Amino acid sequence: MTTDAADQTGTQTAIMEATYRALCEHGYADLTIQAIADEFAKSKSLLYYHYDTKDEILVAFLEYVLDQFTVEEAVDTADAPDDQLRTLVDNFVPESPTTEQREFQVALFELRSRALSDEAYREQFSRADRLVRDTLVDVLTAGVDDDIFRDVDVERTADHLVSAIDGAMLRRASTTDDATKTREALLAFVDSHLLAND
Repeated sequence: MTTDAADQTGTQTAIMEATYRALCEHGYADLTIQAIADEFAKSKSLLYYHYDTKDEILVAFLEYVLDQFTVEEAVDTADAPDDQLRTLVDNFVPESPTTEQREFQVALFELRSRALSDEAYREQFSRADRLVRDTLVDVLTAGVDDDIFRDVDVERTADHLVSAIDGAMLRRASTTDDATKTREALLAFVDSHLLAND
């Protein structure tokens, strides 16, 4: 990688990290390019050199986050498939989320609402859903193959789990209700409906 390319990559990473911090702090509605610039060690003019609007930065941010996603970072692939599945549930619906996790989930749902009318956001959230679903399909398939899970329809089960996880996250982000019961129901579903009988 040339020095210019490395500088460019470093600048993009710094912009994305600044966007993350600003988004967690302000949410979508109150987020401004100035708020991102306040979190960015370099100049505001550099932000405008790369992006014209807040939405351009945020769509690039979503793409950046998705590009960083790997199954190996989401779960320990050396674990048994049922443990991987529980880890995924914990990642998306933690029992006791930190303030930062809560703020980020709220911000993500604010961004997701933009997908109702903005194709660029819709593409990124469609990609995110496919990544989560495909990861669940892989974990479920491995569990069925290893006789850890029952011989379920992995595609339909993955769809069910994605919907339940999304619902739990939305409930936690948009109501005063605690998502703990939904999380417990998800884990109970794994134990009662997915695990193979001994």
